[in-house]
Amino acid sequence: MAYNFLPVERDQSFLLPPSMRDWLPEDHLAFFILDVVEQMDLKPFFLRYRDDGWGASAHDPKMMVALLLYAYCIGERSSRRIERRCNEDMACRVICANNSPDHTTIARFRRQKERALVSCFTEVLRLCAEAGLVRIGTVALDGTKILANASLRANRSKESIEAEVAAILAEAAAADEGEDDTLALLRWPKPGRGGPTPSDEYQITRASSANASASRAEGGTSVPRS
Repeated sequence: MAYNFLPVERDQSFLLPPSMRDWLPEDHLAFFILDVVEQMDLKPFFLRYRDDGWGASAHDPKMMVALLLYAYCIGERSSRRIERRCNEDMACRVICANNSPDHTTIARFRRQKERALVSCFTEVLRLCAEAGLVRIGTVALDGTKILANASLRANRSKESIEAEVAAILAEAAAADEGEDDTLALLRWPKPGRGGPTPSDEYQITRASSANASASRAEGGTSVPRS
């Protein structure tokens, strides 16, 4: 008996290097975020970096901004989960050009650039509104409609968007702090058990994400999962 299946050749080498832009459809949210970030004034994000070429190499702030904006748009808050996405999620790999910032770098960038991120993310949402991706009463990001709570049923002013963005960053900070506290407890040696395993960290980040989603659901907003 001979089956007629398409070949599965994971070790197959490519004759030419593949283009990462072929990994996603042209209308994917990741490309929209990249295009918007490319047009924005990101000078505030470069202030802490040396401009003489000396010192250790750092991740490009433009890439970090796009990564955080995309992650927050799809409902991801935890820096550890964003780090995992940089290795496993195709869209994040495209945004990062296959770079993999760790969760410490992601969280530090968020803390240090919080004010600039609020301004940048607010402008992105305003551009989304102009492009028809954000509607009064519902928010459509990545093709997924999010039910808005009562406070968002009014016209979206700059102040209301800034408040929403500030809340998103506060959720991100809370998610990271909660995971840090839990992992700190796990790192204390216990009889017959060492420190936290990768499985422990994975379960913690999943629990943290679930708690954050539940909190947002209580407020009347459901967050899309990718």
